[in-house]
Amino acid sequence: MKSLYQFIVKPKGERYNNTKKVGDTSLLLNTSIESFRHINKEAIVVSTPAAFNTNINIGDTVLIHHNIFRRWYDMKGAEKNGSMYFKDNMYFVNVDQVYGYKKNNNWVMINNRCFIKPIKETSSYSNEKEQKHIGILKYSNNVLEALQINPGDLVGFTPSSEWEFIIDDERLYCMKSNDIAIKYERKGHEEEYNPSWAKSS
Repeated sequence: MKSLYQFIVKPKGERYNNTKKVGDTSLLLNTSIESFRHINKEAIVVSTPAAFNTNINIGDTVLIHHNIFRRWYDMKGAEKNGSMYFKDNMYFVNVDQVYGYKKNNNWVMINNRCFIKPIKETSSYSNEKEQKHIGILKYSNNVLEALQINPGDLVGFTPSSEWEFIIDDERLYCMKSNDIAIKYERKGHEEEYNPSWAKSS
């Protein structure tokens, strides 16, 4: 079973990550099927495209677009699968909707994607918990590394370019390389911001 130009994947776990384990109790965080925040963005590769070779193999974990597993309601209020649904809890994924894959327990970014870790707001004049449009590069790619922008660097990014992901219990922002607008010199006191709800337990 192979698609010509698309990956075929299944969710890693459930389609939605909307529960949190607290002790022996599971709490439901969200009941809306349309909220992108709680849609699972990790998938297991069932099949790779037949038309070309890729470094991604069957069984690999991949990071995908937030709409792949999303369900929606039609005009009559009936719950429907999205357009990428194939069958038996499997989905088609276009190549440009795959952002990274896990190899040897490390994340490898593809398609010009990178991930940024937000940092805590330190100004006493702000009631925000994190600084806007600035963070620490967590997962880089070949384009950024060629520009000597590497993991651990403090960078600024353009407004509304970021999408929230939870990866290995860390809240990160996904964006494209060209959304990185500036590289700052680190002062040494920057503290990463990871809200408690991002952790699985």
